[in-house]
Formats: sequence, C-alpha cells, structure tokens
Amino acid sequence: MTTLTTTPLAPLLNHLFAEADAARADTSAAVADLSDEARARLMRSKTEYRDLYGRLKNAPLPISRETGTLLYMLARSSQARTIVEFGTSFGISTLHLAAALRDNGGGHLITTEFEPSKVARARANLTAGGLIDLVEIREGDALHTLGTGLPDTVDLVLLDGAKALYPDILSLVESRLRPGAIIVADNADDSPDYLTQVRAPASGYMSMPFGEDVELSMRIGSR
Repeated sequence: MTTLTTTPLAPLLNHLFAEADAARADTSAAVADLSDEARARLMRSKTEYRDLYGRLKNAPLPISRETGTLLYMLARSSQARTIVEFGTSFGISTLHLAAALRDNGGGHLITTEFEPSKVARARANLTAGGLIDLVEIREGDALHTLGTGLPDTVDLVLLDGAKALYPDILSLVESRLRPGAIIVADNADDSPDYLTQVRAPASGYMSMPFGEDVELSMRIGSR
C-alpha cells in the first residue's frame, strides 16, 4: 500500500482526472479562435505565452495518469527529498510528487504557479490529499520565484509550465542538481531549445524521450 493508492489521495486523484477529462471541450474552446500556427507561436514565445495561459486559466492542464505514476516511481526509486516543480496548475502532478515524498519519509517540494486562482485550487487539493505540509507553493513568475531560496541540493525537477521557459528554469536550478538528479519535462517537443540543451553531448545530462510527451533527463556531472 502507498500514499498514492490509498485514501484520501486515490479517490481525490480519480475525481481530479475525471474533472479534467470533462473540461477538455471547454479547454479546446478557449483557444478555438487561434490557428495552429498562432498556438505554436504563443507556446514557444518567451514574451507572449501569458496570453495563451491566460486563456487557459480555468483549465486543469493535467499530466496524464501514466506520467503521474512515472513521477511517483521516479521520486520513490531515487529516494528524492527535495523537488522543484515549474507549473502547478490544479496540483495533480504536485500530489503525485508529494505522495512520493511522504512515502520516502518526508521532504520538501517547491512548486510555482503565476495564476492566483490555480494556486488556490492547488492548495485546496493538496490540503484535501493530506500533503500540504510537504509543499511550498510560490505564486508568481517562475523566473523570479525560483530565482532565490532554493535548497542546496535538488533531487528531482518537473518542468510543466510555459514551454518556452524550460531552458531558463533549468538554468536557475542547475547548480543545485546533485549527480543523478532527474529532470522530467512534460510536452518537451514544444520546447526545441530545451531539447537541444539537454541532448547536447557536453551538456552534463543524459537525456531521452520517454513515451509520447515526456523528455526524461539525468544530471551526470558539471559542465
């Protein structure tokens, strides 16, 4: 038995995933007036992404169930105690990571989200899941909220916010990554600069695509 598979977290996650499935139509409608080219431009822009995510402020934008399980397994198997997450949304990924910390014996998860209404939803979900004591939610632009006050050593990073900022966020935490630290980037295909960064031979990372929408990387040393 694990925190992930027992009450109160298991039924809460079932509810949140079902809620996210039911919201797909509304999520699609929020960007229906944008062409594919416009969506791609907003997704990859370092200055215009707020327009896209502003449209989606009521959308859960969750990880998949499979990615959630992967996050839990990676955090458990690496005995992670310090985790940084970029992009909280409603807290579904945060719940999986915090559950792993609980089952690892404790730890500290720093997560950041710039949409205030999503911060409130995430905090409520983490409270309902009995995991809020392990999580620090920082509200605001991640380039600022993760610019200071990070732990000396970071064991695992999840990138699941504005895709254009993935290289910048990685740079903020890079000096704190221990050898063997894991970096999971969701929807990394929408951040080609990030993929170039972590896949470069001299990058200090070992990296590969995992599944349909995840880039899985490991810190192997200093640059």
